[in-house]
Amino acid sequence: MRTTPTQNAPAPTARWIALALERWFIATARDLPWRHVDPSTGLRDPYISLVSELMAQQTQLSRVLEKFDPFVERFPTVQALAHAPEQDVLALWSGLGYYRRARLLHAAAKAIVDQHQGMVPADLAELRALPGIGAYTAGAIASLAFHVRAPIVDGNVRRVLLRVHGIDVPAEDAEPVAWTEATAIAESARNIAPTNEGLMELGATICTPRAPKCDMCPLRARCIARRTNRQDTIPRPKAPPKRQTLHHIALLVRDARGRILVEQRPATGLWAGLWQAPAVELSTRPRSYIAAAAELAQALRLAKPVNPARQVLRHELTHRRVEARVFETAIKPRTKPLRGQFLNAEGVAELPLSNLHRRILLGGTES
Repeated sequence: MRTTPTQNAPAPTARWIALALERWFIATARDLPWRHVDPSTGLRDPYISLVSELMAQQTQLSRVLEKFDPFVERFPTVQALAHAPEQDVLALWSGLGYYRRARLLHAAAKAIVDQHQGMVPADLAELRALPGIGAYTAGAIASLAFHVRAPIVDGNVRRVLLRVHGIDVPAEDAEPVAWTEATAIAESARNIAPTNEGLMELGATICTPRAPKCDMCPLRARCIARRTNRQDTIPRPKAPPKRQTLHHIALLVRDARGRILVEQRPATGLWAGLWQAPAVELSTRPRSYIAAAAELAQALRLAKPVNPARQVLRHELTHRRVEARVFETAIKPRTKPLRGQFLNAEGVAELPLSNLHRRILLGGTES
């Protein structure tokens, strides 16, 4: 339901919102490495926009900043990324999570080289035809790198638009409403790049899900949610996803030289193609964790695991909760494990690892 403003407060028109966002963003924008422009053209490198948008999806800014520069130093062009082995791409992505995005980015780079002569397309339809590129990412690349009047809607933008217009609708109805408002803003914008990025920036830094900083908002003068004191209830929350619990049993194995046994996961499924300590996942809680660990060790021709578990780790994913128990074991005399390979700690650190198995194999507290 859209709330009508009072006579003393004009409605937040698309033109007014676009100008307010443009001015605010130009004055306050954070200095982020993917925002640099070519001084000769005034445009951004569209490849850099592609990488940053894929990296930033569902990932904290601090982690993106940590990984972005090493990634683009190793793969400075779309051609370099397209021709790189997948394992190298995953290794540089390690720590960001959501590894499917890395594979899709790699596939998009290959498609750009094969189908677009190595040039990131500016056309929205051509962008959306690339692997992993949806409506939001296509709009972001087109508007930020090519100054195309393309609308964008992600979670941050949706929240800003629903609040400023005072639109209180069920969560499942919010997306099309937000796209309508975003399209009006894109069509009204004087300068689309800072307008769209202002929308994203505002949702990320000011118009946050909890405790929004309304007094600092460039749209506060006409924001209907603020005027009606509903900024904490708009938008309506989505129902939390139901999470399946996976019981993950891992073996930490070192040889006489202190090297660590690692294996590569299957090419499909959870953490596809990444490396790990030898492990098994169970969808139901086993009667005995040590018995399940012993069964895995026996299958690999390893010694009986130490009891109790060396450590218990909990790891949250979007739709899964992983409860991992780690057991130490050893190689049987004059035998070789049936799968995996031994690497020193430096070699393990260079592999593409899930955050969970980085903690298991190398220690640390990264979630």
